[in-house]
Amino acid sequence: MSLRLTARGLDVGHPGRPVLRGVELDVAPGEVLTVLGPSGCGKSTLLRALAGLLPPTGGELLADGRPLAGPGADRALVFQEDGLLPWRTVRRNVELPLAIAGSKRAERRAPVADWLARVGLEGHGDRLPRELSGGQRQRVQLARALVGAPKAVLMDEPFGALDPQTRAAMQQLLLAVWEKERCTVVFVTHDVDEALLLGDRVAVLAGGTLAALHDVPGPRDPAADRSALRALLLTSYA
Repeated sequence: MSLRLTARGLDVGHPGRPVLRGVELDVAPGEVLTVLGPSGCGKSTLLRALAGLLPPTGGELLADGRPLAGPGADRALVFQEDGLLPWRTVRRNVELPLAIAGSKRAERRAPVADWLARVGLEGHGDRLPRELSGGQRQRVQLARALVGAPKAVLMDEPFGALDPQTRAAMQQLLLAVWEKERCTVVFVTHDVDEALLLGDRVAVLAGGTLAALHDVPGPRDPAADRSALRALLLTSYA
């Protein structure tokens, strides 16, 4: 299941001092939309608005055509900082959304075990976050985000602090998970190549406005030649 996310004339920020101004955006169900732009352009603000953490100060924000009225289990957030609770094991970190939703402990075992296996952490359930590498911690965060079967996953530069090899592995893991789940993904990044690899479309933010929206030609392959679009994206917010 996936979610359509729509912004119509969206303003977010303080009255008279919006961070985002007049954003018009429609994220199709099951789409991967990457959001690109320089620091301070409003990328993270857009993501937090879609998560329901920041209310619009103008315009509309809709989820499947209905006003988006705050956080919900249909949307999951993934951050650059993994936010794992250091005193909880890997298993207990992943099960947290299910526990908050009121699932009994016995009911959590199967989905948690399934997601740990899917992100390559089978056998790591009893370890603590401090015993994991940065890439492994991000795998735990991804499993935690997805264990509750959200319709949309909102990702704020989740791989930005990883080394290139680990980052590439996490990108491929995300694509493999998305191929099976087909949830809607909004992925914020500073990296043009990452935006082109992951996205069906790339939204470019500049100065709090949606400056451009580009379709990305397939296939999703790091070796694919997207040099023309890459050059266009680099100049669009340089």
